[in-house]
Amino acid sequence: MSVRAQTQPRGGVSPKVVLFLTIFVAMLGLSVLFPIIAPLSRQLGLTETQTGWFSTAYSLMQFLFAPIWGARSERVGRKPVLLLGLVGFGLSFGLFALFAQLGLRGVLSGGLLFTLLVGARVVGGVLSSATLPTAQAMMADLTGRENRAAAMGLIGAAFGLGVVFGPALGAGLAHFGLVVPVVFSAALGLATAALASVTLHETRQPQADTAARVSRRSLLHGSILFFLGVSALYTLASVGMEQTIGFYVQDTLHLSSARTATTVGLMLAIFGFLAAAVQGGAIRPLSKRLSPALLLPAGLVVMGAGMLLLPATSTFWSITGALALVGVGSAILGPTLSAALSLSVGEHGQGQVAGLNSSALALGRMTGPLLGTGLYQKVSHGAPYLLSGGVLLALLVVSLLSLPRLRSALHA
Repeated sequence: MSVRAQTQPRGGVSPKVVLFLTIFVAMLGLSVLFPIIAPLSRQLGLTETQTGWFSTAYSLMQFLFAPIWGARSERVGRKPVLLLGLVGFGLSFGLFALFAQLGLRGVLSGGLLFTLLVGARVVGGVLSSATLPTAQAMMADLTGRENRAAAMGLIGAAFGLGVVFGPALGAGLAHFGLVVPVVFSAALGLATAALASVTLHETRQPQADTAARVSRRSLLHGSILFFLGVSALYTLASVGMEQTIGFYVQDTLHLSSARTATTVGLMLAIFGFLAAAVQGGAIRPLSKRLSPALLLPAGLVVMGAGMLLLPATSTFWSITGALALVGVGSAILGPTLSAALSLSVGEHGQGQVAGLNSSALALGRMTGPLLGTGLYQKVSHGAPYLLSGGVLLALLVVSLLSLPRLRSALHA
């Protein structure tokens, strides 16, 4: 059962605040890598497509294991599953940093280096896939249905703020070496696990396997499948951009590796600030006035416009402006989809549906990098963004056609 009513915060600190800080710090550790992956890969002698495999391998494991961890959080409780995800995050980045450093020193190279780096990402994907679905389920445990979209916006804001500070921090740490941000991420993941272990409350009593099985059998109906499909495809569009933007900035602005890390870091900081502002502030009044079924097309319009503008950009501020639209649109879509899925199931299905959503997100992250980097390398520099914009426009059309059915499902 949920322990929303029974749990009292330690020392007067709200469990939501502790959960927010936990997710923020975890995202900070991930996003410090965004500005350095492209230049680090080139220094290691890897191609753009090989670089895409780092995200694909990680996301494939998330796709497979996130539903397992979400269901397990119903049986054993949320907190131990969340802690496992944070520890796995730290350990996997530690391995990645070790192998990358050996590659820079010439100890490892070629296929062996690539295989070990991908292996480190596989370990991270298996274990850290426990983090997001458990965090979303914990937030649902702590929140009533009427405030669900705003609560999911709080999770999104934690991610957004991590993106604000992480790239800038990663760019600064890159001055000491491109592997230094990876080491920082590893240490931060382990430190976050320690913080959560001490301060975070359990929000759900363990449930019997029978109850979990009954809940899983009732999950996959029409509206949930639709929302999961949108989650996967909008993430594919987003990650295809994220995996190529470093290459696009370096090639379009003709920058060195070090300058690329700094420039992309600043761009993504602006991107993340706007996303966090929407998720932490604007999404609350918007969700009071508009249902998730109406917010969904709004997010698709804004994000799609940003993607389609990117291929026409050639200066720092034009690229940043297009990314800003992408950030605002994705900031609307993320919490809207999470809230829609949460509202589509009862109290005993929160962990499972959050796990399925994380799996859908992982499916997008798994395919997006390969499509994005492949199109960038073999077609044109603007091709990944045209594909992403086209996918988002197609989702917009389908969501508008499905609007009456979705509104009915969410008010059932």
